[in-house]
Amino acid sequence: MKLNICALVLGLWTIPSSAQEKQDSLAEKILLYQLPNGGWGKQLEDKSVVNYSLPIDKNLMRKIKSTGDDHATIDNNATSREINALVKAYSETRNPGYLKAAEKGIRYLLTMQYDNGGFPQYYPNTSLYRKQITFNDNAMINALTVLYNVAEGKNDFAVIDEKLKQKSEEALKKGIVCILKTQVLQSGKPTIWADQYNEITLQPEKARAFEPVSLATAESVGIVRFLMMQPVSPEIERSVKAAVRWFQEHDIEGYSYEVGKQNGKTVRILAEDKNSVIWARFYDIHDNRPLFGDRDGSVKYNYNEVSEERRNGYSWFGDYARKLIAKEYPKWLEKNKIQE
Repeated sequence: MKLNICALVLGLWTIPSSAQEKQDSLAEKILLYQLPNGGWGKQLEDKSVVNYSLPIDKNLMRKIKSTGDDHATIDNNATSREINALVKAYSETRNPGYLKAAEKGIRYLLTMQYDNGGFPQYYPNTSLYRKQITFNDNAMINALTVLYNVAEGKNDFAVIDEKLKQKSEEALKKGIVCILKTQVLQSGKPTIWADQYNEITLQPEKARAFEPVSLATAESVGIVRFLMMQPVSPEIERSVKAAVRWFQEHDIEGYSYEVGKQNGKTVRILAEDKNSVIWARFYDIHDNRPLFGDRDGSVKYNYNEVSEERRNGYSWFGDYARKLIAKEYPKWLEKNKIQE
């Protein structure tokens, strides 16, 4: 019997008991949102954000089905989030549809990877900055973490097809090579990483107007954590040590950064706090000064000169590397018997 998926989603069709598979409500929605190329978008054709808590109705179903492959992305956790959820759902239900969709998503990640090991923010959409190798918002690291789990058979990924495991292992190696190549050098000394890079030259590039070429702290912490998951090689050891050293040398002591409300509006407040240590979101790629981008594409070195809209509409500071320095890095050194 051929099922009408829309009728099924709307609860208008009852599946005969002999055809029933154990189902997971979130996974069922994720199946509907998967794009033909295997990826997922962070938004629909009408620019509305993908929200899996929304009930499926005829109008939403129409929007989902009209969304094309150009929306497939690894930005904002898209695709990696769905693959992880489907694999978890399969481990709990053994519903073969979930595993099949997860493997299709993994094939999408393998297809979008550049030969140099990098991942674009979108694929196949190459407009604007979407083709750049993208660490921003942990996009590339999220994709590589999925492939790492596939290759290692970790976190419920042991069920993935053996051929995909082999391909994921190869992609993982290429990704690590790309990470090591893109660590920014200052006078030959490794520092941390930029948010995005030219997909051919591997040189740092700007993205949105307020995201200038710079060293990116939040994403670099994620990169270091990913490298510390890997078997230690001389190259990885050197990279991790250099990045942590950079973080230790460029913290901002005596300030806190909080998000609050004033007159019903979200405000971000940088204030003196002798007990707090933070880092700027971006640092100058040449001299390590904290810098701030604005809507008009200008770069400011004084936080108070940033427009009010951008000052309160973007997170410019955080305690990004605090846990990395205090706990995770020392534990990594001890576990691997590495001298600091």
